[in-house]
This record gives sequence, structure tokens and C-alpha cells, in this order.
Amino acid sequence: MRTHYPRTAHLPWSPGATADDVRARGTAALAGREVVVTEKLDGENTTLYADGLHARSLDSGHHPSRAWVKALQGRIGARIPAGVRVCGENVYARHSLGYEELDAWFYGFSVWDGDHCLDWDRTVRFLHALGVPVPRVLWRGIYDERALRGLRVDTARQEGYVVRTTAGFDRADFGRYVAKWVRGGHVRTDTHWMYAPVVVNGLGPAAPLWAVRSGSEPDVAGLLSALGTGAPALPEDERAVAAVTARLDGAGRTGETRLAGVLAAALHREPRAALAARLAAGPLGMRTARRVADLVGLYPALRAPHPDEERRAGLVRLASAADLGVLHALASALPGATAEEAECAEWSGLCAEEAGLLGPDPLGPLRAGLREALGELDPVAADRCWAEAREAFGRGALSTAQEAVAATWRWRDPAAYPRLVQLCGPSGSGKSAFARALPGVDAYVCLDDLREARGARSDQRANPEVLREGLERLDRALAAGGTVVWDATSLTERQRALAGAVARRRDALVTRVAVLVGEAELTRRNAVRPHPVPEAVLAAQLRRYSPPHPGQAHRTWYVGAAGTVEDVAGSLGAADEAEDL
Repeated sequence: MRTHYPRTAHLPWSPGATADDVRARGTAALAGREVVVTEKLDGENTTLYADGLHARSLDSGHHPSRAWVKALQGRIGARIPAGVRVCGENVYARHSLGYEELDAWFYGFSVWDGDHCLDWDRTVRFLHALGVPVPRVLWRGIYDERALRGLRVDTARQEGYVVRTTAGFDRADFGRYVAKWVRGGHVRTDTHWMYAPVVVNGLGPAAPLWAVRSGSEPDVAGLLSALGTGAPALPEDERAVAAVTARLDGAGRTGETRLAGVLAAALHREPRAALAARLAAGPLGMRTARRVADLVGLYPALRAPHPDEERRAGLVRLASAADLGVLHALASALPGATAEEAECAEWSGLCAEEAGLLGPDPLGPLRAGLREALGELDPVAADRCWAEAREAFGRGALSTAQEAVAATWRWRDPAAYPRLVQLCGPSGSGKSAFARALPGVDAYVCLDDLREARGARSDQRANPEVLREGLERLDRALAAGGTVVWDATSLTERQRALAGAVARRRDALVTRVAVLVGEAELTRRNAVRPHPVPEAVLAAQLRRYSPPHPGQAHRTWYVGAAGTVEDVAGSLGAADEAEDL
């Protein structure tokens, strides 16, 4: 069933309202409600369905500016459920305003399930899973007319803004919960855009990323440029990306997952730690950046032989760290594998398929069931239960969420076991500053402090003795209970295993804090530190640093250059990868 988009009322202070426009009688319905304010784009209102699309008018016909959005609908339509429609702005053609740096030529702003408009956060997740960007958020908070009136709008570049409640609402309430502000004299052309020659709006550097998310063939040169690598697109890279993309599409990977796999194929020769830090500082953000780096670091494991009796547990651990379908696509399609390695990857894929682990979210039902059953638990206890359930599922000790709920009863009291926070990162990355700001820390074991107590923080000659003393202190602190911080570089899994063995002996919940900061920033920080490390030492640390993968501890926090947690793995309450309706 086709449904036209409702007319949006102008806010009382909107200067662009004309005699033909709908005006809001007031904003009383918004009082006390959380709202989100997004930029109003100057384009053509368009609605997409699983089987077609239309402009605001249900009988809208052909226009050259609609060809691109029709192609978009052809790519993503199969992922729009029946009865659901995506509403947005087709900004392919210039109307009154010209754009030069769009992320795409279609921006979604609402998703409707029948006559119900989804809440804003779910809308964003669903649209991003399709590969569709949303307009820029200008403000969010409890409705405040003074704040909205004070928004600065560049009327030479922006048509206005739209305010809506973050909560969902029914179509009958659209006029109460959605309103707009439009610049005065917003139509500033003599000829209606539909009857003028089509002038195409410009795409920005992030457009190749969104194109991949929405299912387009990757533009490798454009992707590398968007990420700021400065590297040319080599023919072998383009062939590798094409081969991996074909497998990703065959496996039904879309949205951010498809983008991560494509980027891992394009960047698979880069060192993982440096890749994660560099990508996190760019347009991807930490969440996608570390997933790309994890894919690069983990896919070679599928090319190595493993005992079949240990394979299921290993595959489940990998599935908690990355998308197994994407990993197998990389292991099978990227160059460099010997005949024996290719055979190992193929056998691994067959075993993963038989175990039901090749889907987009094979652990999703287990996680969702635990989340529903344990949603009222303390987050620390919930995360411990989730970690233990994953391990038991890998061993084959349980197969359903109900069994997982029953099997995790002993970890539901967070006071029954200690907690270890293990810092991981090169010198100067901000580990200590982050940890010393953590609330509720009962004991702090810092190897630099122990060296300083012996005479000098930078003296590495007594490292065996310092490490032994530190581990003894850690053991005593965990035995006493509470939260204990282990402050050391912990660059490799072998180094992390030393404190990890103490934690296992004391049945501690282990949270690893992986700090990902780029080399240039680390060098700058080191130069101004009170106790800088020699340049050669820092360079060696960067070469050795292998950040922990998800699943190697109960949970993992990823901290960026700003010193805050930007991504979390292993938490039962963490947001899901994508939104399905």
C-alpha cells in the first residue's frame, strides 16, 4: 500500500511559511519530551518501499533526477520488510540550494511500520543498516524553545531544520510531534527545478563509504581517499576487493558489515594496530575502525590447521570477535594463500556452516535471550554471565538461551568475584590517565611506580623483579576483592597472559582496555611527557603492539585519542550491530 508523506507544519517562528503552508498552532505537545533537531535538506520528498518508490505525489512520474534513487531502491529494496516504508530526501538535483559535499544523494529521515513512525535511534540504526545516511543532527535534548530559537542556521547553505520527538509516534500524531523551521524566501529561482536543466549536487569525500554500505560496487581509489591513506589504488588491490565483494554479496552482507569487509580487503597488508588507530581518527569512528582491523588480524587464522575437536570452540570465539562469514570471504578470496592454506580455509568454512555460525549474527539469539532474562542484573554481573555463556556455547555445553540462563547462576552476584581492569597500549597512549579517573578502584598496580620506587621509572634492567613483585601485588589485591587496575603496556597476548593467569586463579572478571592512538600523536605526547621513553623504545613498542581481540577477555573497552571509551565488546547491554524490523 502506497502512502504519501504528511505535510510538516511550520514552527510559529519559521520565517519561510507562506499562505499555502501549514502552521503549527503551538508547541505544547513537545513540552517535556526529548526531541532531535536535524538539518532540513533542499530536495524532493521521496518514499521507498520493498517494491518501488514515489515522490510526495503517489502518481509521480519519470524525471532524470529520480534515476539514481530508483537504482538505490533496487539495491536496498529487498531489505525493507513488507509494510515498512523509508521516507527521506532525494537531493540528486539542485533545487534552490546547491550542495557540494553530500554523503549520498538520498538521506533518510523517518521509517514507518504501517502507521507508526519508529523512534529516532531505531530509525538511525535501521537506515544505516541499509546504507542510507541521515541528515546532520543540530541539537538533541528535552524540548527547549529558547535553544531552538537560538540555533544558528546559515541560510546561504541550509534550508532550515526539522524538530521531532525522539520517541516513536502514530501517523495521527504527526502534526503534534513534528515541525519545521524554513528560511525566509527559500525558493530563490525563477524556474521550478523540475522544468530546468538538471544540475547535479556534489558528493563529498565520505560518499564512497556510503556507496559501499548501500550495495554499490566499491570505488577503491575513492575509499582510500576517503580514509586519507594517501596511497594509490593498485590493480592487485582492486582485484582483491572485487573478489571479496562478490563473496560478501553472496553471503548477504550489507551496511556497515559489508563496508568493513571491503575495507579489510583493500587494507589487508597494513599492520593491524596502526590501522585501527589511524582509521579510528577518521570518518569511520572507533566502532567500524577496530572491526576492520580485527578482520585484518584474524582472517589468517582460518588458513592455519586446527584440531577438529577444538574447532567449534575456536570458531565460536572468532564469531564473538568478528563476522565469520566476512572472515571466510577474506581468507578464501585474498591473495597469498598456499594450496594447503586455501584447503584449511575451505574446510573451516564447511565446519562453520555446519555449526550454524556463518550467518550475520550467529550468537544473536543467545545474546537476546540472556539480555531479556538478565536485563535487571547489575551490568558487571550481566557481562560476566554473557562471557561464560559464550564459552559454554563454544564447548557445546549449552545450545539455547534458556540453558544459558540456568548455567550462569553462580556469576549473578558481582560481589562474589573480583574485577581486573587490564590496560593495554604503548607508552604515552593515555592508559594511566584513563585508569586513574575510573571510579570505584580498590587497588592500583603500576609497574612504572614499582620501578620508580626502585630508583628510576625508565630503568628496565630490573624488569623481571618488578614484574614478579607486580604480579604478587595483583594476586593479593584480587584475593581481597573489589576492582583492581593492572597498569602496564601489555602489548602482546603473551604479556597479557601473565596478569590473566592471576585473574583466572582468583576467578576475576577481566576487562581489557585497548588504547588506540596514532603514531604521530604518540610521538608528540612522548616529547612533552615528564618521563619520555627513548624514540627507539617507542618505535619498538608500536611494532610489537597487538591490541586484544574481542573474546580474549570477558569484555574489552576501546579507548581513543580523546581518552574515553569509544567502543565496547563483550557487554550484554551493548547496542546490536544492525536493526531488523
